[in-house]
Amino acid sequence: MSFLEISGVSKSYGEGANRTDVLDDINLKVDEAEFIAIVGFSGTGKTTLISLLAGLIEPDTGGIIFKGKEIDGPSSDRGVVFQSYSLMPWLSVTGNVALAVDSVFKKKSARERKEICDKYIEMVGLAHAKDRKPAELSGGMRQRVAVARALAMQPELLLLDEPLSALDALTRAKLQDEFAAICEQEKKTIVLITNDVDEAILLADRIIPLKPGATATLGPEFTVPFKRPRERGELNHDEDFIRLRADITEYLMGVGAERGSDLERDIVLPNIVPITRRLKADDKLPAVYEKAAVTLKEERFLEFSQLKKVYPTPKGPLTVVDGFDLKMNKGEFITLIGHSGCGKSTVLSMVAGLNPITEGAIILDGTHVTQAGPDRAVVFQAPSLMPWLTAYENVALGVDKVYPDASKQEKRDVIEYYLSKVGLADAMQKPAVDLSNGMKQRVGIARAFALSPKLLLLDEPFGMLDSLTRWELQDVLMDVWKRTQVTAICVTHDVDEAILLADRVVMMSNGPNARIGNIMDGGSATPTVAQGPSRPPGLLRLPRRTTRLP
Repeated sequence: MSFLEISGVSKSYGEGANRTDVLDDINLKVDEAEFIAIVGFSGTGKTTLISLLAGLIEPDTGGIIFKGKEIDGPSSDRGVVFQSYSLMPWLSVTGNVALAVDSVFKKKSARERKEICDKYIEMVGLAHAKDRKPAELSGGMRQRVAVARALAMQPELLLLDEPLSALDALTRAKLQDEFAAICEQEKKTIVLITNDVDEAILLADRIIPLKPGATATLGPEFTVPFKRPRERGELNHDEDFIRLRADITEYLMGVGAERGSDLERDIVLPNIVPITRRLKADDKLPAVYEKAAVTLKEERFLEFSQLKKVYPTPKGPLTVVDGFDLKMNKGEFITLIGHSGCGKSTVLSMVAGLNPITEGAIILDGTHVTQAGPDRAVVFQAPSLMPWLTAYENVALGVDKVYPDASKQEKRDVIEYYLSKVGLADAMQKPAVDLSNGMKQRVGIARAFALSPKLLLLDEPFGMLDSLTRWELQDVLMDVWKRTQVTAICVTHDVDEAILLADRVVMMSNGPNARIGNIMDGGSATPTVAQGPSRPPGLLRLPRRTTRLP
């Protein structure tokens, strides 16, 4: 008999017209001490599957057998780490871990329980912060507390729902090694949900894709042939590893493309003009001047002139950006890259009108930028959505402001058009709080394009996402961008991403007193980077257009 067996499980939410089918006929057998990784895109039902295994929700049909008994609720023999950490804000790190340890090991002495807490807190690298409360911790540190709490329960089945997605690379690698050691030494059974194919191959015995769709189901499984312990450096040069990674990713990208085509609705974008592009009668230039200015406006659609930003500090003024000069053509896509703290986001916040300029000027389409306005749309690194509103309603907030004279049907068409283009046709009415991080960022992209802005600003929009979701959303972004040709600036620290997306890559010098370093034309570099480490072999990117702007 299998240690864990899922038989014919299906799950949906809602009733009648509001019913949403999530999982359909899920079947899986897991042996004791086996490490299983389930991979798939955001919004395919991976978290729903983990919740079923944890006993937090019940299946509509089918059943789940664990150690010969059907799962009918939560239990301490199943530990769970979710993507979003859930900590008691009034308790310290030790207090949060002890909450679980005291509940599971009631018969142990206080000293023994404390030793268990200390062991796992040290394992996740938080011994120095064990007395801090969650408000004093970074997001990654909070997630480490959640990992320590689950491990400290010493469960027989460990359920991991993208637990490492918010962590930095070094901490993530350390915890990956700890999970591998626990599986090997303590012979624990682990089910990992992840979007990171490399992570799945490093840790798992078997990798099983979750096929996307209105009713997601498991795809073909991939067996990982490498013996333990596995070394990252050796794997990266192993032809079998490279081939396996390419096969899994190619399969996932293939079913992802099928999903995208299935979800796109045949909606015609209405011919309506946003309020930002109207001209009052007395604002219109004479025809002769209008004609003469066209070339200049398009060649200097956006101009940064001797831009400077100084922040007051207790130790005196701190110059973050100094002498930033740049001219952009209409319809051009530029990426700003540089080390953390070099002023990339400061430049973006100034052009967005969210941060006052100390010296210099920013001119957009002939007008000085002095404050925020609907002619500029911003997609931030952290999704900025109203959690109580649906995806549709979040996009509608901006559309209602920008198209005040459009009919209800025209506004509806705009909203549904862009939500469909980013692959959310079947999730328009879901509350933002119920969406995965990748889906929330899709809403942010749809909302930005729906405003029909003159300038699109992207502040590390994929920085919080795993590699698989990042690749997919890069494709989504460029697909929608090609339809609009909106002038765009993207801030990123990922060199491959910068070259992949842009017409020109602008490299900023290190701050303080940061300014523009080199500027590189992306025309010749894009195909080369597409074949580099950013995407596995088998997923080579082609240039997104055959002609470049001058």
